[in-house]
Amino acid sequence: MSDLEIRPALRTDIPAVVAMLADDPLGALRESPDDLTPYETAFERLAGDPHQHVVVAVRSGAVVGTLQLTIIPGLSRRGATRSIIEGVRIHSAERGSGLGTELIEWAIDESRRQNCQLVQLTSDATRTDAHRFYERLGFEASHLGFKMTL
Repeated sequence: MSDLEIRPALRTDIPAVVAMLADDPLGALRESPDDLTPYETAFERLAGDPHQHVVVAVRSGAVVGTLQLTIIPGLSRRGATRSIIEGVRIHSAERGSGLGTELIEWAIDESRRQNCQLVQLTSDATRTDAHRFYERLGFEASHLGFKMTL
C-alpha cells in the first residue's frame, strides 16, 4: 500500500509548490520563491474556479509533487470537453520513484470523471526526458505549440 495522498492544494502548500517549480533549470529562471505574493494571488483565482484543479502529492506529511488540471468545455470536436495538464513538478528526492506516473494517471482519471474526450499537455522543447516519459504514458507529440510572452 502506498503512503501517497493526492489532494487539492491548500494555501499552506504554496511555499512547497513554488520551491518545486523553481527547482529545475527552466524554473530557476522564471520563479521567485522569495516573494510568494503573486503565487498567493494566483492561488486565490484558481481556488475560485471550478474548472481548475491544483493538486499536490503528499508523502509522510511532505509535499512531493504537484500539477494543475484545467477543464475546458469547447465547440470543436463536436462540443468536446478537454483537459490540460500544466505545471507538473516532482520533488528532486522523488524523481524516478513512479510518483510522476501516479500524478499523471490521477489527472487522466479525473479528466474521465469530468467527461473529457481529450487530455493534452505541453512540455518545453528542451525537456527530452519528459517527452519520453509522456510518450511512455500514451501521449503523442501530435502538434507543434506556440507561445507569445506578453
